[in-house]
Amino acid sequence: MIGHLFGNVSQRVQSLFFHRVSLMMKPQVVFVLGGPGAGKGTQCCKIVEGYNYTHLSAGDLLREERAREGSEFGQLIANYIKEGKIVPVEITIGLLRKAMEETMKKDEKKFRFLIDGFPRNEDNLQGWNTVMEGKADVKFVLFFDCGNEVCINRCLERGKSSGRTDDNIESLQRRIQTYLQSTRPIIELYEKLGKVRTVDASRSVDEVFADVKTILDKEG
Repeated sequence: MIGHLFGNVSQRVQSLFFHRVSLMMKPQVVFVLGGPGAGKGTQCCKIVEGYNYTHLSAGDLLREERAREGSEFGQLIANYIKEGKIVPVEITIGLLRKAMEETMKKDEKKFRFLIDGFPRNEDNLQGWNTVMEGKADVKFVLFFDCGNEVCINRCLERGKSSGRTDDNIESLQRRIQTYLQSTRPIIELYEKLGKVRTVDASRSVDEVFADVKTILDKEG
């Protein structure tokens, strides 16, 4: 009888322990959103330097997959990017999830992620909620707010050296439209939930980062 009770208690303790470990290991996510050229990537790099976050760019992951030899999705991704359209959610979430799992496998303390450029539309958000519900916690959305003209000029300047096929005026106009029609409603949805932290991204890199630091220091 005592042995039976002890066994039950032991099982419960183990169950509680593993539950706590699983909670500790759950990725803590900040979605980083803003128009093309708003400075998301630049600011994420600065955040990584000063805070314990891993930066995952949805766009970079897609471009890497596009370039990977033997990728079954490479040509599909290339076509979507060139047209300024949003890549099917299953592909993007699969790449994000794999990147988070691999990062945490290498270092269990690296469970905080900046996911840059995602979710970009309602389909992205629904896909995330379906696949990642209970598997990751979205802390808030870091929104880099920047006027369209500033964004376009920055991207055209970047295009002189970036080699990106979508840093041209035709692609940029389509990307801006996609952002306004598809991504802004996602930001507005999170605003209603009180989960958006907005930064004026039209200023210099250092001025923008000063505001970002204030937000991160407050959020913990």
